[in-house]
Amino acid sequence: MTRGRKTSFRIRLTPAQRQTLLVWQGATNISAGRARRARIILLLADGMTVTDIAATVGMSRRHTYKWIQRFVQEGLEGLEDKLRRDRRIKPLPPYLREQPSNLDRG
Repeated sequence: MTRGRKTSFRIRLTPAQRQTLLVWQGATNISAGRARRARIILLLADGMTVTDIAATVGMSRRHTYKWIQRFVQEGLEGLEDKLRRDRRIKPLPPYLREQPSNLDRG
């Protein structure tokens, strides 16, 4: 049984988009996240509410809306994995590396 109110989002997929999303949903060689995002869009296109979609795919409504919005704005490219910022520790600047040590190592 459907819970919640009907969503105002209506997405019409082209046959090519639907085929791509179906392939992503069932593929084993892509990230699980992209497969889940494909499922979100397919369920929305089939008329399911956002609340039910979120419960079905195991995501919060907030994140479900985020992926729907990305799809609306960017199409299939919006669902692909994005590279994250480089989170490695940056080396110290030279003026901090070359400070004399005043520690007594004796």
